[in-house]
Amino acid sequence: MASRESTVTLDDLRAAQRRVAGVAVRTPLLPCPWADADRPLYLKPENLQPIGAFKIRGAINKIAALPEEERARGVVTHSSGNHAQAVAYAARRYGIPATVVVPHGTPPLKVAATQALGAEIEFVAPAERGPRAEKLAAELGRTLVPPYDDPYVIAGQGTVGLEIAEDLPEPGTVLVPVSGGGLISGVAAAVKALSPRTRVIGVEPELAADTYESFRRGELVRWDTDRRFRTIADGLRMEPSQLTWAHIQAYVDDLVTVTEDQIREAVGVLARRARLVAEPSGAVTTAAYLFQRDRLPAAGPCVAVISGGNVDPALLAEILAG
Repeated sequence: MASRESTVTLDDLRAAQRRVAGVAVRTPLLPCPWADADRPLYLKPENLQPIGAFKIRGAINKIAALPEEERARGVVTHSSGNHAQAVAYAARRYGIPATVVVPHGTPPLKVAATQALGAEIEFVAPAERGPRAEKLAAELGRTLVPPYDDPYVIAGQGTVGLEIAEDLPEPGTVLVPVSGGGLISGVAAAVKALSPRTRVIGVEPELAADTYESFRRGELVRWDTDRRFRTIADGLRMEPSQLTWAHIQAYVDDLVTVTEDQIREAVGVLARRARLVAEPSGAVTTAAYLFQRDRLPAAGPCVAVISGGNVDPALLAEILAG
């Protein structure tokens, strides 16, 4: 078990909550009358954020916490889409330059949205995104804003968990999408601090289930990039860092996986029944609720974090027509 000394604290999370207030939306918990009567479901719709995803929380917290002189020089990041938009949005808010290293294959919708917010884009092969961003930050003298491997980013994402625990005291289960692990790290730390008996369960696509395998083996397992990039859930193709893995070991109770067909079905359910547009990455938690009932605790209400809604319109139309 990882030491909690290496993880973000409740004080870190509260400080992040103050920094993101007025920029990130405090999203509601939406009850689902269509869910099982004996297992109430609430949705945490982070697709309602200004950039359509939870990533705005971590980006704002990281950039707001920088010394003014350092912040003024600008920022660099790497992202498959939602973090790119978040950093671009935060940079525009502070009037600073932002450059984003984007892997080939990123949905055009997310690239266009990032460019519209004023960021410069550089495309690279998926495996080169991190190293290229680090090199570029050094060359330009700017601050690197990692998509998840940073305590300020983790604390920012953790404000999702603070809001859940404040708005629904002692939920039975909180379901969180897992990729690089920034969201589940922050949410789990927050939920366990305020509601220790609540179970926090991560959800991954079967085709990108490296963290699921790591959790079962008790050590970090690495999948190669091509293997993780098979899933339709383009926002869940990254792998945990040592920092996020420490949080997962310290605070997360379990992980489950969902199939590509189940993810598609959940996108459709959220659109038709909850009237929410969710990208596949954001729908995995609903897929877990719908299709992994036997793997989830029976006691108490369940909260599914809908991490984002930046779905390609053609893909959404295809799913809804199916």
